[in-house]
Amino acid sequence: MTEKHLSSQFDSELNSISSRVMELGGLVESQIQQAIYALSQFSTEAVARVEEQEKRVNQMEVDIDYELSTIIARRQPTARDLRLLIAFSKATANLERMGDEAHKMARMVGSIIDSGAARSLPTSDLRVAAELASGLLRKTLDAFARLDTTAAVSILKEDDLIDAEFDGFVRKLITYMMEDPRKISPSLDLLFLAKAIERIGDHSKNVAELIIYLVKGIDVRHTTMQEIESSVL
Repeated sequence: MTEKHLSSQFDSELNSISSRVMELGGLVESQIQQAIYALSQFSTEAVARVEEQEKRVNQMEVDIDYELSTIIARRQPTARDLRLLIAFSKATANLERMGDEAHKMARMVGSIIDSGAARSLPTSDLRVAAELASGLLRKTLDAFARLDTTAAVSILKEDDLIDAEFDGFVRKLITYMMEDPRKISPSLDLLFLAKAIERIGDHSKNVAELIIYLVKGIDVRHTTMQEIESSVL
């Protein structure tokens, strides 16, 4: 087989992996949206759909990991191609963990429904944060598909908004529990829900950092925003 044919086949394999990662991202985004619907409507049917999607997300992660391992063993890629495969692997892991957080959200909603306290709990702020997290994932997938470092930097900044929403919600929830101790147990479910939403934002941030690593070859983890902007923009 000629060098050109080898290169063409390798490109085809990379494109296939890229498509699979994007497909996984779309599935996780759908899972998060179902979890948000479960929260907004206290829907047991939506909870069940999230749980069903969790199985598909987990299987896709396993399949993509196998494909990546096979390509690395067979092609022994170097330099930028190896960075790309590492980025795919880490992005897949972060997407699967986002699916785990959506699953946690659904379980917490199910627990709140079972408690009988659903309609009396302060969930409106939480739904806003959840929509922010879902929107951030959508932007992250788009930036990853286009390898857009400018968008990646914007995503890193936007994650701070989700963190701020989480901190504000925790303060409100503490006040709510102090006013009515009978609501402490279901309120703790809301606290875990809020943390799951915050973690979805963190995983989107991780993928945004991968975009910068892939395009610029720079590891921007644990660096300040000023340093990232000076290195990327």
